Amino acid sequence: MADTSPAEVSHAEAFAAARRRTAHPELTAFTAGLPFALDPFQHEACTALEDGHGVLVCAPTGAGKTVVGEFAVHLALAAGNKCFYTTPIKALSNQKHADLVARHGRENVGLLTGDTSINADAPVVVMTTEVLRNMLYAGSHALHGLSHVVMDEVHYLADRFRGAVWEEVILHLPQDVRLVSLSATVSNAEEFGEWISTVRGDTTVVVDEHRPIPLWQHILVGGRLFDLFSERDNSAGRRLVVDPELVRHVQQRTRREDSWQPRHSRRGRGAPAALSGPSHSGYRPLPRPDVIERLEREQLLPAITFVFSRAGCEAAVTQCVRAGTRLTTDAQQAEIMEVVGRHTGDLPEGDLVVLGFWEWREALLRGVAAHHAGMLPAFKTCVEELFLRGLVRAVFATETLALGINMPARTVVLERLVKYNGEAHVDLTPGEYTQLTGRAGRRGIDVEGHAVVLWQPGVEPEAVAGLASTRTYPLRSSFKPAYNMTVNLVDALGPDAARALLERSFAQFQADRSVVGHSRTLDRNTEALAGYAESMTCHLGDFADYAALRRQIGERERALSRQGSATRRAEAGESLAALRRGDVIAVPGGKRAGLAVVLDTGGDEDQPRPLVLTEDHWAGRLSVSDFPTAATVLGHLALPKRVDHRVPRIRREVASSLRASGIVAPGRPSRQRASAADDAELAALRRALRTHPCHGCEHREDHARWAERHDRLQRETESLRQRVASTTHSLARSFDRIRALLTERGYLTGTGSEQQVSTDGRRLERIYSESDLLVAECLRRGTWEGLTAAELASVVSAVVFESRREAETLPRVPAGSVSTALADTVRLWAELTDDERRHKIAPTREPDLGFAWPVHRWARGESLATVLAAAGENGQQLSAGDFVRWCRQVVDLLDQVRVASGSDPLGRVAADAVRAVRRGVVALGTA
Repeated sequence: MADTSPAEVSHAEAFAAARRRTAHPELTAFTAGLPFALDPFQHEACTALEDGHGVLVCAPTGAGKTVVGEFAVHLALAAGNKCFYTTPIKALSNQKHADLVARHGRENVGLLTGDTSINADAPVVVMTTEVLRNMLYAGSHALHGLSHVVMDEVHYLADRFRGAVWEEVILHLPQDVRLVSLSATVSNAEEFGEWISTVRGDTTVVVDEHRPIPLWQHILVGGRLFDLFSERDNSAGRRLVVDPELVRHVQQRTRREDSWQPRHSRRGRGAPAALSGPSHSGYRPLPRPDVIERLEREQLLPAITFVFSRAGCEAAVTQCVRAGTRLTTDAQQAEIMEVVGRHTGDLPEGDLVVLGFWEWREALLRGVAAHHAGMLPAFKTCVEELFLRGLVRAVFATETLALGINMPARTVVLERLVKYNGEAHVDLTPGEYTQLTGRAGRRGIDVEGHAVVLWQPGVEPEAVAGLASTRTYPLRSSFKPAYNMTVNLVDALGPDAARALLERSFAQFQADRSVVGHSRTLDRNTEALAGYAESMTCHLGDFADYAALRRQIGERERALSRQGSATRRAEAGESLAALRRGDVIAVPGGKRAGLAVVLDTGGDEDQPRPLVLTEDHWAGRLSVSDFPTAATVLGHLALPKRVDHRVPRIRREVASSLRASGIVAPGRPSRQRASAADDAELAALRRALRTHPCHGCEHREDHARWAERHDRLQRETESLRQRVASTTHSLARSFDRIRALLTERGYLTGTGSEQQVSTDGRRLERIYSESDLLVAECLRRGTWEGLTAAELASVVSAVVFESRREAETLPRVPAGSVSTALADTVRLWAELTDDERRHKIAPTREPDLGFAWPVHRWARGESLATVLAAAGENGQQLSAGDFVRWCRQVVDLLDQVRVASGSDPLGRVAADAVRAVRRGVVALGTA
């Protein structure tokens, strides 16, 4: 083949480029305004969008997925249509709103986040996903002209509290709306894409696992920073190997720590062994200011350090300030002051001290900050802006920062590989590790990102390597019917169509996928059972009948044995409970066999565990499991008034007295078997077996082996059938149970396909609380009527607030009307949960009274300092940020009560309560 001349190449390239521009003119126009060229995955997704397809894009954090969402906005505007851009949290909505305003102008972009409404009729509206769900149920006029919906962070549908909202939106959107789903990398992206294609039609799935910015893994051991892997270039598929020098250094350090055990050291209360093992209690990690200084020397700032504790984040900032850490110049400090003033200038002067404003600002001026859910919203957004602008260079954060907030860093530091999940300390999963470290590496700024794990005893480099090299992050649906969803579905679609819609959910799709595998197993088992049945065929008679007799005999013998064991256990328990201090008994077997004297009876007659001392100086507690028969008292030994069995000398003296007592242990008792000679049922079964025709078959035992296999496989198959039956149509059955309860309580009327929503049901349609039916019951029964605005806010708080930890004492609540209304609310909750259990529905969460007193005092006009102090006296240690967050949730539910109550007096009081709570710091900033 002749070589192509340069002129021919340029002509060919120009022709190909012209064809691309002609085929996708909007993409050409869009990319013309970008300061960078699209990556292949971005180009693939955008061309699919312009071709009229929906798209699902799964790519790592920082890869640039949002470009695809922004192109959907461009397409909608170019065609004179609307685009809704949804995000899971208000902070991310605020960020995206600012980005789109900068690109398309303030007049073209709106914002809806529940408590914020800006330019709601604009052609492009950024909103939380819940807002769009509510629009769909209400049939809002804002949906007219909608051509594209972007669902950013769509993997949130796995969230067990709010995930159902994403599936509701996906299922309810009109079919002509193009859906753009943006997700973090998940290992079952194809499965998720297949489901979206099933319910939304033609959808292009684009998966990109390549990080645009390489991520290097490190472990900081003391003051030395090691690469985790010895091979940095894995592009050729070479296996990553943990750095041998790192392994040697950690082994030496571990031996040194093991050899140094402080005499009086002890593990901290509540700390798991994985964090502070008994031989490492003297270990002190590198101080946080020193870690920051080390990163600065290595030019690894800005950095986010994940601490997994709000208090830990604040403590880290305090430590850096006290250590004199300063990461900013005078010019940068002036910029920081301007940003701080813009975000916090409206804060009431009298609240600045209680908000910790001055300490917070001082840390910012040094380039250091915390970021967690307990902070004041205005503080958080200020930190986010300063970090993005490079003015704050060290942030200590909880894992909530990893959930969607646009705060990439050059380096991510993990202080621990263990976190508290609300119930226990658990290891980080590979998916969590990937999500957290995915923040490292700023596109367009850094050529590489860095993940640093701080070493401590018990952290093995190989374990860190396992976390860093595993990319398993499956997406699991959390979708399930709820009361509000049920009445809205019945009202919008009717019960039959609603049931069919639930069958189309991702949750049912995944469940049915598991059923497919089970069904294949059932088919194989059925075929095998037929073969087993043929192999056990006997020419003398029905061997299945004979095998059933053998099985019944075995079951009866085991039952008699269990009865005998239970009898002996009861007798042994009674004998141990009857023991007295000084009694000498014989331990019948095991390592402690021989004589023993009772030091303490244990005091529990139901489960006696006497403390004994044996002839060989062992002291410990015995139980009924140590005695196949009843314990017999062989004699008595006079004991001193106090015997401290923990002292070796005293153990030796008592054991010597026991041996000198002359009491002799009897021979070891044999374990008695329950006699079956007098059992009529067993005798009859044995007679039937002996007289069965198959009993005389010469191949009887061969047939019996096949029969045993048949029986075992039959049991497994039946268990599998039951699992399949419980999985298939599981959501529809839950839906039917909820409908039954709602019908009982008058929220639905009629039966079957004729079922309709009642007046009370329409009120429930407007309640989107986790405790939606309880709220609707309180409205229906008039439980909250006659209250003042402050009193209503106090009572409503009980169904939204959730204490972070259980209070040691009952929380204080306002007396009078509030106390009565709260008592009635709890009584309704108890009645409701009784009905829920009867209908096999997950019970509604119990009302929590811990916020009733603080929000009541706030709503009647008291200062923030007074309210927070009162909360502390009430057993609720609330930060200012927590207080604002809970107040806003109270406001949100009060507003729902206002809408649901209409022109009723309660609706007017709810409106007054909204105004009473939404004041001062609660009314400022963003959530």
